[in-house]
Amino acid sequence: MVEKMKLLHITGPKYDIDRVMEQYLSRYEIHFENAASGFGISGHVRPFAETNIYKDACTKAQALWEHLKDEPGGAADYAMPVKMEPAEAEKVVEAAYRLTDEIVKRQEEMRKERMENQSLMDQIAPFRRLDYEFKKILEFQFIAFRFGRIAREHYQKLERYIHDTDHVLFYECDSDEAYVWGGYFVPRVYAKEVDAVCLSFHFERIYIPDSFDGTPESAYQEALQKKQAYDEEEQKLKKQLHDTLEKHAGKITGACAALEHYCNNFDVRKFAVCTTPGRKPGEQTEYYILYGWMSADDARKLEKETAEDSKIHVMEEDVEEHMSVSPPTKLKNPALFKPFEMFVEMYGLPAYQEMDPTIFIALTYTLMFGIMFGDVGQGLCLLIGGFVFYRIRHMNLGAILSLAGIWSTVFGFMYGSVFGFEDILKPVWMRPMDNIMTTLMLAIGFGMFLILAAMVLNIINAVRAKDVGRILFSPSGVAGILCYGCAVLCIVLYAFEKPVPATGILAVFVGVPLIAILLKEPLTNLLERKKKLFPEGESKAMFFVESLVELFDVVLSYATNSISFVRVGAFALSHAGMMGVVLTLAGYESGSPNWIVVVLGNIVVTGLEGLVVGIQVLRLEYYEMFSRFYQGTGKPFVAFSGNRK
Repeated sequence: MVEKMKLLHITGPKYDIDRVMEQYLSRYEIHFENAASGFGISGHVRPFAETNIYKDACTKAQALWEHLKDEPGGAADYAMPVKMEPAEAEKVVEAAYRLTDEIVKRQEEMRKERMENQSLMDQIAPFRRLDYEFKKILEFQFIAFRFGRIAREHYQKLERYIHDTDHVLFYECDSDEAYVWGGYFVPRVYAKEVDAVCLSFHFERIYIPDSFDGTPESAYQEALQKKQAYDEEEQKLKKQLHDTLEKHAGKITGACAALEHYCNNFDVRKFAVCTTPGRKPGEQTEYYILYGWMSADDARKLEKETAEDSKIHVMEEDVEEHMSVSPPTKLKNPALFKPFEMFVEMYGLPAYQEMDPTIFIALTYTLMFGIMFGDVGQGLCLLIGGFVFYRIRHMNLGAILSLAGIWSTVFGFMYGSVFGFEDILKPVWMRPMDNIMTTLMLAIGFGMFLILAAMVLNIINAVRAKDVGRILFSPSGVAGILCYGCAVLCIVLYAFEKPVPATGILAVFVGVPLIAILLKEPLTNLLERKKKLFPEGESKAMFFVESLVELFDVVLSYATNSISFVRVGAFALSHAGMMGVVLTLAGYESGSPNWIVVVLGNIVVTGLEGLVVGIQVLRLEYYEMFSRFYQGTGKPFVAFSGNRK
C-alpha cells in the first residue's frame, strides 16, 4: 500500500535551525521540498544560503578514518564511536592532523617521486633490448637519431622505405599487436628529409631523458629498484600513520561520526528559505521556513513532541489541499510481499492516489511461476536455494525465488512430478502432457480472469483519480468489462456446450460498450459539461477515422492479450517435455538410469527454464496486466536522513 502522507510547514528562528534538526527532524524520515519554489509563500523571502561550516572538518575526519581502516580489521575495532559536540570534534581532528602532518607530507612527496620514476620506466621499457649506452648516443655529432613507435599497419611502409634508402638504419627494440618500438639513425644532412617521410608514416617520436647513465636495461633495473624502495617506504609510512592514529582511535571515530552527522544536518538549509515576519514592533528576528512530507503517523508524533517548544511551529496540511504539489510515494507492505516492490519500482512507482500493485504482482507472479514450473523436487530446490541466497546476500531476488518455489512445489504435487519422474507420485489434478489441449485452454481462461481483474483495478484507480472518462469509457473501464466480459462468458458457455445468448443481447452487451469506447472523448466532455465535445483543431471526420483505428487496436488487444497467456500452459508442457528428454538420455526406461545424467539434466533444466519462466511471467505482468490499470508515474520518497553515509 502507499503510505498516507502529510505536508508539514515548519518554521522558527533562523539561528535555531540546527537545534531543531538535531533534536527533532533528524529522528524522522522526511522528504523535503524546496521552499524557494513556493507553496503559497507570501512576504519577503530569500534562499537560506550559508556555507557548510562543518564541511572541511568532516572531509578531514573522513580522511583520518580511511587511514585507520588501512590495516586489516582496522575499522571493526572502532565501530562504537565516542559521542561529542562539533566544537570538540573539530579540535580532535585538528590535533590528529598536527600529529600526522609530517607523515602525510612525506607520503605526498613520495607519491610524486614514485610517479616520476614510473613515468621514466614507461619511457625506457620498450627500448630495453638496445644494448648501447644512451649517453654515448646523445653525444653523436654527425648522426641524427630518433626514437619512437609506429603502428603495425604503417610499419611495412617504413620497412620498404628503409630498404630502398641506403642512408637510414632502423633498429627495432620491442613490439606488440598494435605498435613497433625502435629508433632510426640517419646522417644529419638527410635528417629533415627522413623526418618528413617518417612523420608521413605516423611515426610517433619519444624523447628519451638524459638523466641516467648506462644502457636502457641498466636504467630500467635501477628505476625498478627505486620502485621497490618506494613500495617499502609506503608501507612503513602507512603503518606509522595508522599506529599514530590508533592511539586516539576512539576520539577520531567519534569526531568523524559527529562531524558527518552535523554536516548532513547543516545541508537542510538548501531546502529552506528565510523571512523577517516582524511579529512584534521593532523585532528583526529572521525565521526559516521548511516544507516536507512525512507519513501521517510520524507527523502526529512530531507535532506532539514540538507542542511545548515555543521556538518551533509545525503545521500539518492534508494532501488534498495541495494537489498541485505531487506527494512522494512511500510503499509500505507486509514483510512477505516487500521483496516484490522491486518489480513495481522497475516499472515505476505508483502515484500517490494510485493503488500499490505489490500484493497483486506477488500473488499472480508466484502463482503463474508455479503453474509453468510445477515440480516437487525442483520447486523445493528453488525454495531452499532462494532462501539461503536471500539470507546470505540479502537480495530481494532470492526471496522472490523462494516464494515462487513454494507454488512450484504445490503444482508439482498437482502434476505428480518429482525431478521429472512421473511414476513416484500420483497427480492430485492432472498431468499436463496427458491433457495438452485442456492445459492450453485452461491457461487462456486463467489469463482472461486476470485481465478482468486488472480491469477492476483500473476502475478503482480511476475512481481514486476522479477520472470519469477512464471509469466509464476506457477499454479497461466499465465499457471494457462489459464488452470483454460478455465475450468471455460466450466462450465459456460454448466450451461447456451451454446455450449462447441471442444475437440481440450480444449486440447490446458488446456493441454498445464498443461504441462508448469509440466516443470516449466526446462522452467524457458531455458528462463534465464542457462546451466543446470534440477536440479542437480537428475535423469530426478525422476524429472518427482515428477513433475507429484505435477501436480496432483495442479489439485486437483483447484477443492478443488473452492468447498471450497460452504460454502459461505451454511452459508447463515444455517443462514436462524437457524432463522427459533428460530421462530418455539417462536411459530411465531401461531400468538402470545414468544418475549423473539425471542430476546434470535437472540442474540445467532448473537453471535454464527457471530463468526463462521468470522472465516470461514478468512480461505477462507488465504487458498484459499492468498496462491495463497501472501508470507508475509516482516520485520516490527520499528521506533527508537517508542521504547520510
